[in-house]
Amino acid sequence: MRRILLVLAMLGVLLTGAAVSVTPAQASVNYGGAALNWAEAHETGHWYAWGGAGPSVYDCSGAVMAAYAHVGISLPHSTYMMLASGHLHWIPLSQARRGDLLFFGSGHVEFATIWYHVSYGAHHSGTTVGWRSYDPRYWGPTMAFRVW
Repeated sequence: MRRILLVLAMLGVLLTGAAVSVTPAQASVNYGGAALNWAEAHETGHWYAWGGAGPSVYDCSGAVMAAYAHVGISLPHSTYMMLASGHLHWIPLSQARRGDLLFFGSGHVEFATIWYHVSYGAHHSGTTVGWRSYDPRYWGPTMAFRVW
C-alpha cells in the first residue's frame, strides 16, 4: 500500500509539476530512482559539453539538474551551489543507493547506480553521458548525498 501511495505521489509530480510532501526516506528512493530513470532514458549517449544542461549536451551538474527537474526538484546548475542548496543531505558513501548523488571532490557529480564502483553521468570532454566504472584508489567519490 505504501509503495502504491508513493507511486501515485510521484505521478502527481510528473503530471502537475507540483511538489508532493514526502518523508526524506521516501524521497531518496523514489525521486532519486525516478531522476536516474529519466536520465538513462533521455541523456545517455549525448556529448559532454562544459555548461551544458540539455537537451543535446550536458556537463556533470547539468545532467543531474535536468534529471531532477523532471521529477519536480529544482537544483542549481553548479556542483558548489548544489551542495549549498538545502536539497542535498549527506549520507555515508556505503549507504548510497540508486539515484543518490556521488561527488568526486566538490567539483564533479554523478548518480549512484546499483552496480559496484559504477556511476552514471556526464564525465568529461570527449565522452558521452552514460555509465562508467571507477577505481576509488585513483578517482572515486569522496561524498554521497540524498536529494529531497
